[in-house]
Order: sequence, then structure tokens, then C-alpha cells
Amino acid sequence: MNILITGCNGQLGNEIQLLEQQFPHHKFFNTDVAELDITDQQAIERFVENNGIDGIVNCAAYTAVDKAESNEPLCQLLNAEAPAFLAYAIDQRDGWMIHVSTDYVFDGTKHTPYLEDDDTCPNSVYGRTKLVGEFNVQKLCRRSMIIRTAWLYSSFGNNFVKTMMRLGSEKAQLGVIFDQIGTPTYARDLAVAIMAAVEKGVVPGIYHFSNEGVISWYDFAKAIHRLAGITTCHVSPLHTAEYPTPASRPHYSVLDKTKIKDTFGLEIPYWEESLSECIKKLKEAAS
Repeated sequence: MNILITGCNGQLGNEIQLLEQQFPHHKFFNTDVAELDITDQQAIERFVENNGIDGIVNCAAYTAVDKAESNEPLCQLLNAEAPAFLAYAIDQRDGWMIHVSTDYVFDGTKHTPYLEDDDTCPNSVYGRTKLVGEFNVQKLCRRSMIIRTAWLYSSFGNNFVKTMMRLGSEKAQLGVIFDQIGTPTYARDLAVAIMAAVEKGVVPGIYHFSNEGVISWYDFAKAIHRLAGITTCHVSPLHTAEYPTPASRPHYSVLDKTKIKDTFGLEIPYWEESLSECIKKLKEAAS
């Protein structure tokens, strides 16, 4: 198959690129804005047609959650309209699309893991635009999969793990929110799941994916420091109210992953195992 990857320079896009050599029977077209502007509908349609694209993995998004509150037009363009352009173009070729979405489509008021068919109620610009993107993809591409994920990190790009390691080495004290609960997702594990879906054949619908387990941001920060060997920084728990941000975050965003595990026969690693693997890579790269 000829497979278009968008957002190839991001955390997930980079992890997918590392896996591509394991699938020599597919041809991958790794693109970011320099290679393909996904806000240009005609450019997308030309690219898809000229390269005989059979499927799209859309990793591109506007993910600056707080900046989105004051930049809604751009967020809407990248998270809602661009996925519609991609979905329409690939559907014209009877192709498939895997579109990555977010836990921010929920308001976080539940106390048990979110199922795919739970009511959505985003309370941020980011969450609202991502939800519209989901609707657009499902409406315009008959063979589409939506994969919602949460708390994404990787050895690539900017993320919470890298920030905590940097601040832990710079500061003697650090406050981290303890009353927001979820599960981290190692982007490499998500990339593995996406490629499993590509290989077994896309089954249309909405799916949830994160690593296994449940944790707060505070506990996550403590684990990062422990696994990274950082002992000189004291981490204190903060209430959300003590750390106000422009965008509202879900207080509880644990995702139920039963559907994706059963559909594609996945065994998802526990969050701490994956975090340890990522930190090991980061330390090797720094040495």
C-alpha cells in the first residue's frame, strides 16, 4: 500500500517513521507542512491522486492547548477543516484513514474509564475543534478510524517527560497538579498500535488508546524523577486551582481500551514500563 503520514515531524509521526522499516511491503510518504500543506484542499487531492495513496495516518494537529484559547481560527483550520480535506480526498479513492484525536473531547467529570460511546462534552477550544474533526472524518471517509489518546510523550519533541527531567535538574522545588487523573501514552506504543491496525485492516469506528494503569500528573512527575535518577528536586502536589491555565483540563480522563485491544489483538504495556524505556532512550541520546 501507499500510505500518507501527515505531521511526520511530531512525536507520533517520528515514532511511526522509526517503525516503517519493519513494513517494507508498504511505501510511506512522510509529510509535514513543507511537503504537504493539509490546509490546502486542492494540494491534498493532487498529492493523494498523483501518488496513488491507499491510506492516510493523520498525526498532524494544533496541540498548543492554552494558545488555542486565543487562536481559535487556526486551531479550527488544523483540527477540524484539514482532517475533512484529508478524509474527502482518500474516500474518493475508496481508501482508509486513521485519525488521531484526544481525551479533551470529554469534560472529565466521570469517575470510571471513558468508553468510546460515552457522551462528549469538550470544555476547551482544543477539545471542541478536535471533536469537530472526528465528526468530519467519520462523515467524509467511509473507512475511517478515530483513535483518541491522552498525555502523549516521546523521546521526540516537547512533552511533560522532557520538561520534568529538565526542571528536575534545574530546580530544588517543583509543584505539580495532583487532582487531574489519567494515563500517559508513550507515542511509540501508539505507533505500534496504529501499524497493527494498518496490517490487520482498518475497522471503522472510534477507539481509545493509552498505556495501561492510572496516575495523577504529580505521581507521573515523581516517577519521571525516580526513573531518571533525579534526587535533588522536591516535588510538591498542587490543586488545579493553584495553577490556573487559559484552557480547562479534564480532571479525570482515563480511557477504556478494551475495544482496540479486542479488535486488533493488542497487548498494551503498563505506563511505567514504557516511561522507563523512553527515559533510557533520552539518557542514551544525551550521553
